[in-house]
Amino acid sequence: MAEAELRRPEPATTAGPPSEAELAEGGLRLEVDGAVATVTLARPERRNAMTFATWRMLAAIGRTLPPEVRVVVLRGDGPSFSAGIDLSMFSGGEGGFPFEADDETGDRFIADLQEGYTWLRNPEIVTVAAVHGHAIGGGFQLALACDIRIAAEDAKFCMKEPALGLVPDLTGTKPLVEIVGVNRAVELCLTARTVDAAEAARLGLVERVVPTGGLDAGVEALTAELLAVNAEAAVATKRLLFAAPLNTLDEQCAAERREQLVRLRALAAAFRG
Repeated sequence: MAEAELRRPEPATTAGPPSEAELAEGGLRLEVDGAVATVTLARPERRNAMTFATWRMLAAIGRTLPPEVRVVVLRGDGPSFSAGIDLSMFSGGEGGFPFEADDETGDRFIADLQEGYTWLRNPEIVTVAAVHGHAIGGGFQLALACDIRIAAEDAKFCMKEPALGLVPDLTGTKPLVEIVGVNRAVELCLTARTVDAAEAARLGLVERVVPTGGLDAGVEALTAELLAVNAEAAVATKRLLFAAPLNTLDEQCAAERREQLVRLRALAAAFRG
């Protein structure tokens, strides 16, 4: 992954953080408590189905996240994490997909939506998807965009897009293949079958499974563990880990040396007072 993809998006120069009203229009809430930001999908009446506005507001959150935030938790209100895309968007009208646009305009439109997912991989933060109920399509891809997925026992995952005549286009195909391999990814996507939490754990799609009523406690414990690690070392380590699949062994060894020299000098400076 190119270095530019791993940096937090530059803050917008003409706009501040999205307002509560703007977030609500996208079906989101944002709470920042010191080093922890919680992004909640907040359309429980629609099982947190996501719209173009949702993805644009996710991107806006990424661009304006306070620098002191180290952990970002994504979760859903109501019975589901997210039922995926809100199909009513494809009925046309203002704010809908530009079906008659040329390829360049259409490409730019989708790229803007993908930004709502790509910032979750930046090394300055650790991102956690707290999944319960359904994580379908774009909701599954949102979980895949995060560094760590913690799932309640009632969680169900499905890559629904091919069954709807679409493809997964919210950055989910790359992490899916990296986690389960191309053959399993083909099977999951082209059958559009549902994977429960136990199978998801076996496949490596989730890192932790907790009792259905224990998701909040599980997230709280995980967040505490993440914050207990040195912040600068955490950033450097995530940067190394994300670079590893694209590096040769020699390149990765060199990257480790560069990062460690910085850490050793910082430790020496701290010891000297």
